[in-house]
Amino acid sequence: MNRFLKAAIAGLAMTAAGSMASATELRLSHQWSNNDIRHKVAQMVADDVAAADVDLSIRIFGSKSLFKPREQYKPLSRGQLDMTVLPLSYAGGQQPAYNLTLMPGLVKNHDHAARLSDSPFMEALEAKMAEDDVMVLVHGYLAGGFAGKDKCITAPEDVAGLQTRAAGKSFEQMLAGAGASIASMASSEIYNAMQTGVLQAANTSSSSFVSYRIYEQVSCYTPAGDVALWFMYQPMLINKTAFEGLNDAQQAALLAASEKAQAFYLEEAKKEDAASAKVFADAGVEIAEMSSADFEAWRELAKETSYKQFVEDVNDGQALLDLALAVE
Repeated sequence: MNRFLKAAIAGLAMTAAGSMASATELRLSHQWSNNDIRHKVAQMVADDVAAADVDLSIRIFGSKSLFKPREQYKPLSRGQLDMTVLPLSYAGGQQPAYNLTLMPGLVKNHDHAARLSDSPFMEALEAKMAEDDVMVLVHGYLAGGFAGKDKCITAPEDVAGLQTRAAGKSFEQMLAGAGASIASMASSEIYNAMQTGVLQAANTSSSSFVSYRIYEQVSCYTPAGDVALWFMYQPMLINKTAFEGLNDAQQAALLAASEKAQAFYLEEAKKEDAASAKVFADAGVEIAEMSSADFEAWRELAKETSYKQFVEDVNDGQALLDLALAVE
């Protein structure tokens, strides 16, 4: 082979390598089914990034096909995973402050949740994420309620003696304070646990109640209504180093797609509570309502259990709790 041909082949190889280097694929893991709002948010971002034509693609691994639900934050922080949509409180073991993102009675409604996402409270949490090489692309809270296999759950006394699933440490503490026995599991496992008699009651998001077809296993559902005790922060996150490794056009496309998805997330979250109640009612499940008195009883219990324990467990817990409570 003459030297001119060798040079030409080398040049083509360098060009191909350069093209491959500029085309980046990010892997996104989540636990949800394809009809779940959190998957739709991820798909919206992936579609908009692809449409931006900046040599960036997002490959989504849903339905816990890449990582188990509670095992996504650590690989994300280590750069073994690029992106995820998950309840941040799942990572409360790594960062105890994250347990504040699922604190009973702390969020009043969806608009209040949006104000929390744009506040010094969230800035303090994002600083902790940055320490783990993680950053937020899409903020979002989802509301939820209770479901009972054999009875309605509205007030604290209703869970006494029941094997109950709660999402997050703080809710588990409050429910234990009400006399419930706690069974820890991902929301994707509620259906089988109720079907096999392991579980008598559960609380999770409106979206999960529907997407995991919990209406097939319960007799009564208490959706988020005028008062919602259950709000959970469930953002789309990206490994910070992975984001910083993107070129300017790719970063801009990803941020623009995320901003659009965040607005969609908020509006859809508002719709999902009423929509979930209709799905359960249509399936023949009794619909219960939590009264303001019920809500206050739960919150008083939370102050003596969840809030108190959080402040004791977390070094800057009182300061973080105060930041959250300061958001009107």
